Formats: sequence, structure tokens, C-alpha cells
Amino acid sequence: MSRSCDEPGGVLKRPEGDIVIAIAGNPNVGKSTIFNAITGLGVMTAHYPGTTRAVHTGTARAAERIVGVIDLPGTYGLSGNDEDARVARLALLDLVPDVVVVVVDPVNLARTLYLALEVLDLGFRVVVAANLADEARRAGIALDAEGLSARLGVPVVPTVGTAGTGVRAVVDAAFEAAGTTPTRSPGYGPDFEALAEPLVRACRDAGCTPGGLPPHAVALALIEGDDVMAAQVDAQVVSVASRVRSAIRSHFGEDASVRLARERHGLAGTIGDAVVTRTGEKRRLPRDWWALTTWPWTGVPLAALVAGAVFAFLFFAGAFLAGVFSAVWQALASPGITSVVEAVAGDGVLSRVLLWGLDAGIEASLSVGLPYILVFYVVLGLLEDTGYLNSLAFLTDRFMHRLGLHGRAIIPLVAGAGCSVPALVATGFLPTKRERLIASTLVMFIPCSARTAVILGAVGHYVGWQYTLLVVGIVFVMWLSIALVLQRILPGESHGLVMEMFPFRRPSFRRVMAKAWDQFREFLFVATPIVVAGSLVLGGLYENGWLMNVSRPLEPVIGGWLGLPAVAGVTLLMGMLRNELALQLLVVLAVSTAGYAGANITDIMSPTDLVVFALVNTIALPCISAVAVFWRRNGLKRTLAVVGASIVLALTIGGIVARVLPLLGLE
Repeated sequence: MSRSCDEPGGVLKRPEGDIVIAIAGNPNVGKSTIFNAITGLGVMTAHYPGTTRAVHTGTARAAERIVGVIDLPGTYGLSGNDEDARVARLALLDLVPDVVVVVVDPVNLARTLYLALEVLDLGFRVVVAANLADEARRAGIALDAEGLSARLGVPVVPTVGTAGTGVRAVVDAAFEAAGTTPTRSPGYGPDFEALAEPLVRACRDAGCTPGGLPPHAVALALIEGDDVMAAQVDAQVVSVASRVRSAIRSHFGEDASVRLARERHGLAGTIGDAVVTRTGEKRRLPRDWWALTTWPWTGVPLAALVAGAVFAFLFFAGAFLAGVFSAVWQALASPGITSVVEAVAGDGVLSRVLLWGLDAGIEASLSVGLPYILVFYVVLGLLEDTGYLNSLAFLTDRFMHRLGLHGRAIIPLVAGAGCSVPALVATGFLPTKRERLIASTLVMFIPCSARTAVILGAVGHYVGWQYTLLVVGIVFVMWLSIALVLQRILPGESHGLVMEMFPFRRPSFRRVMAKAWDQFREFLFVATPIVVAGSLVLGGLYENGWLMNVSRPLEPVIGGWLGLPAVAGVTLLMGMLRNELALQLLVVLAVSTAGYAGANITDIMSPTDLVVFALVNTIALPCISAVAVFWRRNGLKRTLAVVGASIVLALTIGGIVARVLPLLGLE
């Protein structure tokens, strides 16, 4: 049971507990599922001081014991130059966990054991979680967990993180390991160890134990050329390290750090070959899916098919669910709410204002949130859990280079279709400042699920799917134009993408639903009160005849240029709190204007008005949460430029469409 987790941007500190464990692994082994299974926490972002890389911390209860848990950034190793590796290493050395749980993949054991050897080299107690055990069985691969444990000298526990299988055994093994002496790695080739021995001896004799590291760990760090470590040891030890590095280079004909990496890879491969066997010649269909989804001749049509299927599902399923919800609400909830309000407040202005919020407001919030936003989060979760988003990154790498990015940037861009805020956070994982700026700017112009709900709820439901595609097409052309302009005006170039091939996986329905609910819960408990409050404000203005006075200053732009009812400007401005509020409050206005039974937005807006309204809401004024995150990451000047550009583009495109659509025959 989870007790706490660091807030985003908070000060990173060692969590409290009877023991503290850190969870390490590369991004594709389900490391975070182990963390979530232990703590019960969803993904939350807490950045390591001075970096953009996240280190999650939490506490959990296991029987009568408290466990502090640290989730390190996903990385293939600790000695690389990338920020993920650097932060993972710093977090281990600064937070000093009692045990490190290294998550490996039995299907690709040799590749994922490299990190375990590095952690052992640092002198930490280790428990190996052989995750994705179900995928290994389906691939016809058997792991000798006892044999691997014997070779490494540490506990090895098969797990299925998405199902929680083996997770309790990992925690129990960590408690047992916490009371033991740390185990050294099995050792590398005799020639390498002999050449390194003088440095190990020098570290031992000089008492060099920075951060409590054993002499062997300090020696290997110096062989790797760790400048931070070199600054913490005696000059004599640094001199010995220089001689040892030269000796290794002379003996093996390559740099000492490269040779150490080669020794680790060789040892990991030897161990992997010894403890992994194939139980049959099963066809690796998931690998075939990877090939199909990344080869352009099949991947591009499949990507278009997936996008079309998602759009169609949201359009038809959302419309059906919205209709069902509205009918149920009108039949069951609305009469009861009306009776209670009238019994308490009478049959006057006050009761009518209360019904704006308690009846129409709640209905408006849920009629958009449940059919469209929750459904979208479920669909996005399925795509992510299968691994399709990673193959999409590989497929789109060449195209993304034309936008000044690389393929991995597709992940925050796709995530932006769910919610801009986590997508903006995810852009921080891109390697250069230029790529982070381009990606975060593009995220601000991607229709998030809230904006998509407005498009589907206003245009799709009342005007037709053809005009829904028109709105999406206009927004995409605008977005692509912005991307090409940014690519030209911002100096620099994008980096190449290096990605390991890994098999597709069966999605966990429980995990997908839990993740979707986690994201939707924020909307439910944050947006609904705002909708109710906004509905009460609108109701008070409307019932007292003040609404038109408030909206009159907006008339030249909203009415004169865009051709919308002036009151729509009020809902657009309030929509900056959350984009879907614009449609929901507009629904409230329609409901109250036409009466509670059978109300319809088309009572106050024409089809052309709805298309223009959806366009302006989609392009202009990103939600205030997204603006705040963008500001924090890119500064005030760039934030004002992006917000200003969004308003100008929205008004320009909206005004043009308002004049063109009637010429094409739309009312």
C-alpha cells in the first residue's frame, strides 16, 4: 500500500523505510511496472536536481515492514554519457539504497545483464528481477533462475510486473539481502583483472572509499575515466590509475574504458548463454509485428490504419456513449436533482441558477469526459502497453528529422494527443535544447483529448464526420507548417536515433484501465468542480439578464469576425482553465436556453458556427496548466510568443473558415 511519492520538481531525498531499495533497468524491461506494483503509485515526475531526468521515490508497506522505493531513470548502463545513465549513477551514489533491484529481460538476457554487472561493480547488494517471464514462455525461452543466481551470487526472482506476479517475492528477497555482505561481480578476464590489481591495491592501501564504495569499485570507476571519482581520491592513486589505464591500452590495443565495457559485455553474454535455453522453435510473431510496423511499405499503411481506427472508434463509440449517458441522466438524475433543488430553494431565480450548476453543469462535464476523454485514455494506454508507440518512433525517425527532431520525439507528440502537460514533461527527455523547444512548441498545438472532445462533441456529433475530418485536417496542416518554420528558424540539427529491437507484448487490461483511470480521475475531480462553478456563474449572469453585457465587449471579434454568438467568447475564455470547459459550458448555455429537456447546442449555433468554434478552441489559448509547464521549461518570452501565435492563428483561420464554409453550402 502506497504512502507517499515525491511531488514533481520537489527536492529529491532518500525515502524512509526499514530498508530502501532502488529499481534499475533499461526502458524496455517493464521496470516501472515493478515500481508501481510495489508502491501502488502511477507514474509521477520528480526531477533530479539540476537535470530534466526523473527519479521517482515512494514508500510501501509489506506486512509490518516499511519499504522505501527509488525508481531510477531507464538506462542500459551507468557509465554512458547520456543524462539517464549519469542521473541513475548519481542517484545510487547519493541516495545509497540498501538493495538495488535490477530488472532484466530473459528474452534478451545478455543485453540486460550488463547493468546488473555495473551495479555489482559499485558494491551494492543486488536482487535480480527476471521480468516479462510470461513473454519468455511465449517465446519458447526458459531461464534457469537458480543457475543465474549461482553465477551472480545474488537472488534471482522471475516476475510479471503487469500482473504483480513475483513482486512480493522480490521485496522479501530484498529484505533478506539487506542483511548480507555485498557480492562482487563474478570477475572479468584474468589478463584484465591482473592489470587492474595494482590500482585496486593502491585504493585499498590509501583508504580511498568515496561514498563508502569498496576499493574494487573505485578502481573500476577510475579505469572508466570517472573525473568525479578522480577528484575524490589521493593524487598518488590518480597516478597509479593513469599507469594502469596505459597498461590496459597497451595490452589490449584499445582504451581502458572501452576494454572494461567489452569485458562486461563478454561476461554478460557468457552467463546469458549458460542459463537461457530455447524450449522449442516457436515462431516469434511479436518480432514479426515489429518488422511489419517498422518497414515503411507496411508500417506507414498500418500507422494510417491505426490512426483511422482510433478516430473512428472515438467518433462512433463516443457518440453512442454520449447519447446513452444523456438519456440516462435526463431519465434518472435530472428529475431528482430538480426536485431536491426546488424543495430547498423554491421555484425562482436562485433554484434556476443552482440547476445550471448541479444539473446542467455536472451533466455537461460527464457527457464529454466519460464518452470521449476516458475512452481516449484507454485507447492510448493500449497502444503504449503493446509497445506500438516505440515501433512508431522507429518508423517515423526519418520524417521527424525533417521537423528538427528524431524518432523518439514521436512519443511525447503522440502523448500530447492525450494531455499536453505530461507530453511537455516528456519532451525534457530529448537530448538537445533545440529539440526540446521544437517538441514542446509542437505539443502546444496538438489537439489534446480535451480539444479532441470539443471537436468530436461539437462538430462530430452535430455537424458530421466529414466536417470533423476537415477540422482535423486544417489543424494538421497548420501544425506541420509550424514545425517546418521552427526547423528553419532555430539553429542546429537533430540527433540520430539508436533503438533496440524488442518484441511486442500483450497489453495488461488491468494496467491499461488503471492508467486510464489515473489520468481521467484528475479530470473528474479537478474539471467537474470548475465546470459546476463556471455553470453557476453563467447561470447567474443569464438568469439576471447580465450575460449579454459581459459578452458585448467581445462582439467585434467573436461576432463580427468569427460570426459566433457573442456569448461563445465567454465560454472560450473560460475554456482556458481546461479546454473541454468551452464546450461543456456551451452545452450548459444551450440546455438552459432551450429548457432542460431535449436541449441542443444547435438551438443557439449553426453548423458553421460549431466548426469555427471547434477550430478556435482547438488552436487558441492552450489550457493554463500546459502554459504553466511550458513557461517553466522555456521561459516567459517564448511562452508569450507561443500563446500570442496561437491566438493570431486561431482568429485568422477561424475567420477565413467562417466565410468559406457558407460558400460551400454549409449553413
